[in-house]
Amino acid sequence: VGAGRRWIDAVAGGPNGVVGFATGRTATVRLLDGTLKTFAHERSVEDIAFAPKGLRMATARYDGASLYFAGTDSPPASLDWKGAHIGIAFSPDGRFLVTRMQENALHGWRVEDGKHMKMTGYPAKVKDWSWSVKGRFLATSGAPAAIVWPFSGKDGPMGKAPLELGTRGDSMVTSVACHPVEDMLAIGYEDGMILAVRFSDAREAVLRRAGRSAVRTMGWDAKGARLVFGSEGGEAGVVDITG
Repeated sequence: VGAGRRWIDAVAGGPNGVVGFATGRTATVRLLDGTLKTFAHERSVEDIAFAPKGLRMATARYDGASLYFAGTDSPPASLDWKGAHIGIAFSPDGRFLVTRMQENALHGWRVEDGKHMKMTGYPAKVKDWSWSVKGRFLATSGAPAAIVWPFSGKDGPMGKAPLELGTRGDSMVTSVACHPVEDMLAIGYEDGMILAVRFSDAREAVLRRAGRSAVRTMGWDAKGARLVFGSEGGEAGVVDITG
């Protein structure tokens, strides 16, 4: 869609078929009519995300994030926080913007006023995250439990402790996938095990016993009846939780 021979570092889908991608210090958006709009940055663009409604695009970069209205030529809003920001996501309601950092932390902003949210204390880098149905929680990897931050109030996780679900002392969480219908989370571990855990009472169910390698990716079908997973060592499978 216009990158030529340049390496594409990140890709994101937006509302109604809009697509964005990053190449080096440039973010490009392909609009519905096929028009390509480019947005130059001073540093490399590490990731791209679109707000759930409209054509608002966010980019992760060194020392913060930038917010653009992709259909216009207006200058970006700059959300600054020192450090390397390597992943980015809007909350499902569009009220919050969160980044994964090169250090063992997340950082966030309330979009309406840029108020900061620090989410720290991880023993390892956060490599996977997943928003719960209705966006009330953000589940993350990077610890021996799934760290689940509350986002239901107007201030998001500010001043609140996260839930710690599926705690295991002998294996790190490597992948998370929130259920599409219920407040429930699939948690994949470094040893290949997968648990399903409810937010309300932390009740656990084993979906897969330990395998040969770390779980790296998981996804639910639309009804939340089946979970597909893939591991670092090439294992893959589907778990049917209805039977």
